This record gives sequence, C-alpha cells and structure tokens, in this order.
Amino acid sequence: MKSVLKFLPAAILAVGLTLSAAPATAQQAGAPPKASPGAIAAAKEILALKHASAMYTNAVPGMVEKVKGTLISQNLNYQKDLTSVAPVVVQQFAGREQEIGEGMAQAYAREFTEQELKELVTFYKSPLGQKLINAEPKAIEQSMAFMNSWAQSFSEVVATAFRAEMKKRGKEM
Repeated sequence: MKSVLKFLPAAILAVGLTLSAAPATAQQAGAPPKASPGAIAAAKEILALKHASAMYTNAVPGMVEKVKGTLISQNLNYQKDLTSVAPVVVQQFAGREQEIGEGMAQAYAREFTEQELKELVTFYKSPLGQKLINAEPKAIEQSMAFMNSWAQSFSEVVATAFRAEMKKRGKEM
C-alpha cells in the first residue's frame, strides 16, 4: 500500500491538472457558474469515500522540508538554524493542507452537476464502488508497472531501429 501512496500524489496531480484545464478555458469564455453548496458537499463526500486526504496529509511538512532544502542550498551557513526553525514553521501552517481538499471539492463541483455527484456518492457507497475504491490503487500500480516495462522494452526496439537506419547511412553506433 505504501508504494501505491507514493504513486497516488502524482496521479492526483495529473488528474488535477487535467481538471483545472477545463475551468481555465471556461473562465476565458465567461465565469463558470458557482457550485451549489449541495454539489460541494457531495464532492467532499466522494473525496472522503475515496480517502483522498491520504494524498495530502503530509503536504505542509513536505513543503516545509522542500523550502528548507532550497534555503539551505542558498544559505549554507544557516543550515542549523533553518533545521531548528522548520518544526516551528510546520506548526505555524498546520491545517493548511485542508485547502487542498477544498480545492479538490471545488474542481469536482465544477466538472459534475450536483445530481451527478450525488449519483457518484451512491455508486461509491455500493459494493462495486467500494471494490473500485479498494482495488483501483492496485490496478493503477500494476498498470504503471506494465507501462514502465513496455516503455523499457519498446525503447530498445526503437534504439535498434535507429542503429539499423544509421548503419544504412554508413554510420555505426
């Protein structure tokens, strides 16, 4: 499960980027309609059912560590101080990761109608929906492993084709 959790943030980021592209386009044509409180509530319920918060639970400490690393690389003399300040900064921003959940709920509410979201809640509460929630991370992990294996194998085929074409031109590689 831990290996799946390593993958999930990247997957969610990809989904998030995909979902954010549509609202950006809609904003150019005119402001998108504001999501209803019911749509937001249903979106939050879906995210809770899917355990989405697991993806961003450590977002604040992770960001603090990332920024600390950058600051240390720019200020080597302050490494000890920056390291001791990091827990203070983490505490100062504790809870801010909830903004990610709010943003995700807004994205869902923009992409689906309130009725669709309610239907999705019903689905995710069903036995098949629960199976999807539980099995999808493993299926995604297996899919990613297959894609990586395929890419490795295919890259060798492509490299062989390059070598063959270059050999036809009298250039050994």
